[in-house]
Amino acid sequence: MSLEYLFDSNGEWIAFRKGKYVFSPSGRWIGWQPWDDADVVDIRGSYLGTIFPGNRFYKIIQKACRGNPGFPGYQTYLGRPGYPGYAGHSPIPTGTVDLGNLEDI
Repeated sequence: MSLEYLFDSNGEWIAFRKGKYVFSPSGRWIGWQPWDDADVVDIRGSYLGTIFPGNRFYKIIQKACRGNPGFPGYQTYLGRPGYPGYAGHSPIPTGTVDLGNLEDI
């Protein structure tokens, strides 16, 4: 299972995904994908954001609540992966916002 780096609209690396689990750039587990789609919830089960094409990670402003998906169990610390570089600017989709610093959640 390879790493997928996730970026904001400015092309800055903000997270990475391994399988259905999402981690901050420092390797701290911050969320997971409990459903078979692009939505990510934080470790408490609240909506965190959605992974868009081009490995972009945004928060949909008016996302309908899907209920609490439960808890998958704690994930191990993966460590800090190598820096993926700059992804380039991408227009932010209508109705979304950048997630900001995911180290603080």
